Amino acid sequence: MTDDFDSDIFNLAPIAMWIEDFSEVNTLFDEWRRKGVADIRKFLREDRHRVIACSKRIRVLRVNAKTLQVFEAESLAHLKANISSIFRDDMLDTHINELAALFDGDLTFSSTTVNYTIAGRRLDIQLRGAVMPGHEKTLARLLLTTEDITDREDARRSEAEQRRQAEGIFEHSPVSLWIEDFSRIRVLIDDIRARGISDFRTFMDVHPEFVRQCMSEIRVIDVNQATLDLFCARDRTDLLQRLGEIFRDDMEKPFREQLMELWNGNLFHHREVINFALDGSQRHILLHFSVFPGHEKDWSRVQVALADITARKKAEAYLEYLGKHDVLTKLYNRAFYAEEMNRLERKSLRPVSVIIIDLNGLKEANDQLGHDAGDGLLRRFGEILNGAVSAPNHACRIGGDEFAVLLPGADAKAAGSIIETILELLRINNQFYSTAPLSMSYGVATSEDGETIESVVRRADILMYEDKKAHYATADLSASAPSARTSTR
Repeated sequence: MTDDFDSDIFNLAPIAMWIEDFSEVNTLFDEWRRKGVADIRKFLREDRHRVIACSKRIRVLRVNAKTLQVFEAESLAHLKANISSIFRDDMLDTHINELAALFDGDLTFSSTTVNYTIAGRRLDIQLRGAVMPGHEKTLARLLLTTEDITDREDARRSEAEQRRQAEGIFEHSPVSLWIEDFSRIRVLIDDIRARGISDFRTFMDVHPEFVRQCMSEIRVIDVNQATLDLFCARDRTDLLQRLGEIFRDDMEKPFREQLMELWNGNLFHHREVINFALDGSQRHILLHFSVFPGHEKDWSRVQVALADITARKKAEAYLEYLGKHDVLTKLYNRAFYAEEMNRLERKSLRPVSVIIIDLNGLKEANDQLGHDAGDGLLRRFGEILNGAVSAPNHACRIGGDEFAVLLPGADAKAAGSIIETILELLRINNQFYSTAPLSMSYGVATSEDGETIESVVRRADILMYEDKKAHYATADLSASAPSARTSTR
């Protein structure tokens, strides 16, 4: 009755069960012991055929219904006929551990291995074995269970693959990524709330040391390779030991705004900041801040992504420069001149002086020597004006050979001083370029009470044309003088 009950349990068990005879394996063990084999694992690993020899000596006596189902066998005979298809490949490596346990006298063993169904489907197996009572010396009866854990192992492998993929995305991302711990900052902010502070911005204004304390409480957990490249760090240690060189100068101001976002419960935000590489060069950065899902309460895991927008900022600055400057002379252009005129008109600052300048002989230089020569004269004059005029004054190229110098707050005396500086620099410049001297005509006007800026410019322009007429009149006299002297000889 008991045997029938045990047989029912065996056949109805929801896990694959085997009864096997290892007695011939035990006989082989005795032969190896007599030959002096002590380290069975090393012995088996030295020759794979020794493992195969053991496997061939195992006899399958019984299996239950679940075994036939798992391994897609029609019967025990069908299973035995295909046993070499079930136990193959990876099985031999883990089989060493089972054989070694029995060789060393252990009565139980377990391992995770790989089997195959008769149809060829791969199975992850949790194998457990035990020597049945009364067969400890001969190993003639072993009970083995082979639990199909393929779904569990597939899930584990999938999780491991997802982890490797996430780590790969992090490490090889072209964007600088930081994993940080903001939990101590969360504690500090919560403490401020608990003290009844409601105006956090004013609190930070009054207590700037709180902002600095928060900055010091950030803990960097990891950074990726793009971060090391962005900040010119040799390795992670080099970067982490020199963070003070990266986050410095005006970094406190954007960090205050970041704290303000966190105070308001905004756990995802971005802003532009300026950092510094370890070689001292400046980096314009677009910072993206996000608290990891599941860490909203303690901020213990935060990702900070830093996109290098230095090139974009330089391009924007250059485009802005081009919008306001003349490329050839590096002076302000006519668009800026018109805008500044309007601004000065709106402002109450007076007096305002204006210098209008026109280069003499530029057209002749272009006609006789080519436009490259004319451009050279313009570049030289741009250098002169840039050397003589500085903020709040502005020197502008307003036409082909026309220039204007706007002098807000300058009276006639101050304007005269600027003219003297321009003329002195012009003289020095001509000493270096004696074969192509520069010459200019100019007019200076200073605003009178109630006079518009446009009127001041018009008066300066009239004076410039009077000076130009005088220049050419003098030039004509100089050109005719030699001829007269020759005629008297």
